[in-house]
Amino acid sequence: MKKHIEYSWRLREIMAARGLFNISDLIPLLVERGIELSPSQIYRLVGQKPERMSLTLLGALCDALNCTVEDLCQFHTVATAQRKNAVNAPAPNGPKVVDLNTTIRPKRARVRPAE
Repeated sequence: MKKHIEYSWRLREIMAARGLFNISDLIPLLVERGIELSPSQIYRLVGQKPERMSLTLLGALCDALNCTVEDLCQFHTVATAQRKNAVNAPAPNGPKVVDLNTTIRPKRARVRPAE
């Protein structure tokens, strides 16, 4: 079994718990901490799960909302089954693979001049 890490992004929930219901409420808190993002960037930050983020922004969010990283991101490990490689796996009592290039050859076409 192979493991990978998943996380849930809870910024919107924490903002609501603190009484911040709009992104315009979050902008001044980040500006006080030296983070200047456009409204569309903050909208994506609140509404979507970010794949990459600067640690400065993460620290500013934690400070502005008085929370920890574990409050913002809840991490959990998920086990996944490894895929078997079809090339190396033997066929279990099934039909054998036939190489069409050696068994079926098309007949050569003859082009005749028009009469």
